[in-house]
Amino acid sequence: MTDEKKVRVRFAPSPTGRLHVGGARTAIYNWAFARATGGDFVLRIEDTDPERSTQENVDVILNAMKWLGLDWDEGPEVGGMAGPYFQTQRMDTYAAALKLMRERGSVYPCFCTKDELDAKRAKAEAEEGGYAGYDRTCRDLDAAEADARIAAGEPHVWRLKVPLEREPIEFDDAVYGHVSFPVEVMDDMIVVRTDGSPTYNFAVVCDDANMGITHVIRGDDHLSNTPRQILIYEALGKDVPTFAHLSMILGQDGKKLSKRHGAASVEEFCERGYLPDAMVNFLALLGWSLDGETTLIDRETLCREFTLDRVTKKDAVFDETKLDWMNGQYVKDMGANAWVRASLLWLAKANILGSAVAAGTPLDPEEAEGAYSQAAIEAALADVQERATWYCALYPLVAERLTRLDEAVDKLAFMFWGPCVQLDEKSVAKVLRKEGARADEALAACRSVLADESVAWEAEALQEACRACGEKLEIKPKLLFQPLRVAICGNMVSPPLFESIELLPRADVLARIDAATKEVFGG
Repeated sequence: MTDEKKVRVRFAPSPTGRLHVGGARTAIYNWAFARATGGDFVLRIEDTDPERSTQENVDVILNAMKWLGLDWDEGPEVGGMAGPYFQTQRMDTYAAALKLMRERGSVYPCFCTKDELDAKRAKAEAEEGGYAGYDRTCRDLDAAEADARIAAGEPHVWRLKVPLEREPIEFDDAVYGHVSFPVEVMDDMIVVRTDGSPTYNFAVVCDDANMGITHVIRGDDHLSNTPRQILIYEALGKDVPTFAHLSMILGQDGKKLSKRHGAASVEEFCERGYLPDAMVNFLALLGWSLDGETTLIDRETLCREFTLDRVTKKDAVFDETKLDWMNGQYVKDMGANAWVRASLLWLAKANILGSAVAAGTPLDPEEAEGAYSQAAIEAALADVQERATWYCALYPLVAERLTRLDEAVDKLAFMFWGPCVQLDEKSVAKVLRKEGARADEALAACRSVLADESVAWEAEALQEACRACGEKLEIKPKLLFQPLRVAICGNMVSPPLFESIELLPRADVLARIDAATKEVFGG
């Protein structure tokens, strides 16, 4: 490979389920490297598992890539000169590669049956030294005899003829540095099975070679495959790409990240209200850094500055607390319009949850999924369209308080209660029923101000008028405003009080105060 070659990298997932965050990080590194070098990012689907490789799973992966904003230059839905981009559609290329290797004398047919191989393995494992791989029984079969057996239809596989006198298999990994494997440990591995299907190592080399891939950036679980693949590249007479193997992503317990640690797929993080920019930023920093200090890195910077020499081989730890903080920073900076667009589903759910209170049928937020019917969601989404300005005005209420978009459901449901209120028992006990707090006086005082139409229905004006009223009654601001907060928002912890009141109809605000007063103090 020459330095003048245009960089071409690939991400090659198997469509056997959701896209794991480890695979997403691999995709991000390939994508960013291609963008930083002016190269091509190829998406290839390795769909040779017939039972698990479904169109539905392909769509799941494509949708996850699109949500992350990882646009590919070649691949499904895009096309390209090196297609097709599904392995099941490339069987002719594997057959052509096998034919070439046969002509070069770098493969041979093996007629050993499974039972024979199992018996040899069992015998070797029972003896000192253990199993050392296939014993190359068929390696030196007479060519005419082998051809005759093939012509007679005898089942066989094709094995790579490892050059026994070869020097150690060495390569300079862009992450791990110089790596060397002794050729003696290399088995004459199967490259084509009895049914004619290619093995993983054979297919991936054929694909990468035919697609002109210059850099293979992948997880370090493939490091042991690399010497085998290098031998296949050489057997085909193809240039060996540069390899870069990425460390594992671990959970907080130091074990490989999996479902037991919670969410592990891109789709799950999307469903929980994380932003794609935050996910790309966070995953990019699991093994790479800009300068060792900068944490918030936008896409443009990542695509401009990404280099393989700043990728570490130290295992990365998936710290969800850090992800939450980072996501919160992106929420804070995204602006109202973008927030509404990204939060449509959760704003609809807040509407449904709040409207249930208004209808006198309050729902437990944790048990409300049954209320989120398609019809209810669509009606709530229509409300967002009709009152877009009002919904944008909700953003300042929560922008500093959200770590995930889905948290808006609980934080904003009170804005849809209409004239009703759902009081939190702990807040009532700590604020409204607190002995000597004069909460009933505070509510009456604030109600008189909020009912006064001469006071502008604006947050600052309302707050100052209530404060002045409280001063006359010698009620401290905290003891004045906390009862009002509970009466309006139902809870002593809520978004900014008067900014919330400004967005509610005066009649609803007064009705909530009256309802809370009646429920707690009677009368």
